[in-house]
Amino acid sequence: MSYLVSLILGGVITLVAIPIVYNIGRSAQLWRVIPERTVLVYTLFGKVIGTLEEPGINLPFKCFGLRTFLVPFFGKVYTVSTTIYQHYLRNQLVNSAEGAPMGVGIWYECFISNPTAYLFENSDPVGSLSANVSTAVIKQLSNLELDVLLEDRDALSRKVREEVSPTSEQWGFTLGSTYIRKVAFRDAGMIKEIERKVVNRLRQVTASMRQDGENRVAIISSNAEKEASRRLGQAEAVRPKIVGEALSEIRESEDVAAVLFDLLDLQATLKSDGKIILNTGDSQGGAGILLNS
Repeated sequence: MSYLVSLILGGVITLVAIPIVYNIGRSAQLWRVIPERTVLVYTLFGKVIGTLEEPGINLPFKCFGLRTFLVPFFGKVYTVSTTIYQHYLRNQLVNSAEGAPMGVGIWYECFISNPTAYLFENSDPVGSLSANVSTAVIKQLSNLELDVLLEDRDALSRKVREEVSPTSEQWGFTLGSTYIRKVAFRDAGMIKEIERKVVNRLRQVTASMRQDGENRVAIISSNAEKEASRRLGQAEAVRPKIVGEALSEIRESEDVAAVLFDLLDLQATLKSDGKIILNTGDSQGGAGILLNS
């Protein structure tokens, strides 16, 4: 029973003692646990004595000597994150060469490469960097042709980055990727005018395409009618020859020819619009005739 009590008491003391010992050691700068992409800047009597940036457990007194134990009383430890920051500046006002007010949106990323400069060279380095990027956008993009603003974004983005990088490094920043993501018109009247011109242009293109289609259809129809007329003409030219040859063969037999011509005459009589009188013959039994009057 006493063994179990001792075990429980030892566990409780351990759970309580470990955080206390850890905090005491951390406050006394006996050791420091540094996360990834984090830098500790040590100052003593207002001066920087060094930095720790290796992730994991570090022993500051091995780097700074006995001065480390004076830091809790006469100095300060600054924690600086070196992770990558991404920012987006909206509607930076620039004027094109044509006098059109344009709104430019620029995206950029940066990270702290010099923690000491970041802490002590500028009281507001993040705000100063944003203002510097905005100024560079206005400087590099103003008075450019409208088509250049809309099409050459990669080249313009590189110019902005080259403009900002030297100053940002003085403030401890390294400027990474920079890209102009949006170029838009700011004047509502100009936007409506452009929309009107685009709609009119689309109507013109549509009408032109429709007219071109109709012209093509007309050409095809004309060619088809021309070909049909040619074939009908050929058929009309061949018909008399065929009919003549057939009649010549029929004329070789007089009886057949007589019957054929009688049938043709009867057929023509029946198709006539005149009045038809049928004479059934006389009382003596003579043959009747078909009269057309």
